[in-house]
Amino acid sequence: MNEDSQDLGQTGERGIKTPKGLRLHIALVGRRNAGKSALLNALAGQTVSIVSGKPGTTTDPVSKIMELPPLGPVVLLDTAGIDDEGDLGNQRVERTLNVLRGVDAALLVTDRGKWDAPEHELAALLEERHIPYVVIKNKADLQSPENVQEEISPAPKGMIAVSAKRRAGIEAIVSALAGILPEAALRQPPLLADLLPEYGLALLVAPQDSSAPKGRLIQPQVQTIRDCLDGCAGCLVATPETYAAMLQRLTLPPDLVICDSQVVRETVLATPPELPLTTFSILMARLKGDLATFAAGAAALEQLCPGDTVIIQEGCSHHPQADDIGRVKLPRLLRKLAGGDVNVVVAAGTGFFPYPEAAKVIIHCGGCVITRRQMLERMGEARARNLPITNYGVALSLAQGVLERVLAPFPKALDAWRFARNSSSS
Repeated sequence: MNEDSQDLGQTGERGIKTPKGLRLHIALVGRRNAGKSALLNALAGQTVSIVSGKPGTTTDPVSKIMELPPLGPVVLLDTAGIDDEGDLGNQRVERTLNVLRGVDAALLVTDRGKWDAPEHELAALLEERHIPYVVIKNKADLQSPENVQEEISPAPKGMIAVSAKRRAGIEAIVSALAGILPEAALRQPPLLADLLPEYGLALLVAPQDSSAPKGRLIQPQVQTIRDCLDGCAGCLVATPETYAAMLQRLTLPPDLVICDSQVVRETVLATPPELPLTTFSILMARLKGDLATFAAGAAALEQLCPGDTVIIQEGCSHHPQADDIGRVKLPRLLRKLAGGDVNVVVAAGTGFFPYPEAAKVIIHCGGCVITRRQMLERMGEARARNLPITNYGVALSLAQGVLERVLAPFPKALDAWRFARNSSSS
């Protein structure tokens, strides 16, 4: 499978929608029967989650993709009650906690303002993880429960009174979210617009293989085209077979060449050395995470020995293909680098994966379907373990001997690679 190849995602009556990985993720959390599912339905304006007076109705997290003006495209995540009980309940709570590893904001939903240990612990967890949140007093159309004990801690100030049943207070929730979300969450960093001058030109080399379904382009290619347009620039798209001819037809050279990582060596050989060149996956690494960290992490690949454990981590789950990058091509590359067999552990999906103690390095996919926050959480987990982490495109460029060439447009990342390499070899 192509390392840049994730499907565009959700389609609807109006065509392609914003991919999940570029949407704000907002979790609804609280104790059982606080009305989280009803509030999700009220925010969505339709029945998404099952609503029941029986506690524990929501088991697995339920997501709803929608537009939420003025925030824009979002994913709302309904979660199981944080106070669930029993063995199965503990598993539900664990899934709720996993969801919180990658959200941009949270709605802490209370039952008529009740504030006790579950709410206090949730608020502390959100603050510890630097997740902005809004406290909701749900069921505001009902009177406060008479059995609230005096020793219950007072609820925090700024609680928003809402009636999910009557859809009252929804506008106040959205306004509050807009006020607490940091600018970095509301505005995605550019994919490549800052690399091109106004009215500049990018030349894209896009293989049309088994990873690109007929009639469609893969997500990073489409995102790159869109970013060119947003930055008042243009692009020309070619296949590896037509690239050299397209390059010769241009009166003026392109300002940047971008290719798929699996054809990067051939593209470099066909490109004049003075032309800036990089890959889709490296652009995605910069968009979703920290490119300098990924570049430095690649130095660990040159230090592998037979028997070492390497984690190959992907943001999505997919059916492996005959030429799958994570399960076929990268393991073959790792055996070559290590001079023998290595222990490859594949971790796929958006959930949290506990990194094995014996791991030497992580190679992560481009992260098309996960958010920047989710990627940074994974990178933070690796950093806490002192575990190097790199990216599919960086690893493939290293294997083909062109890593410095494709990192040249990013001086900080190139310096990080050189420093890490020199440090590991000294």
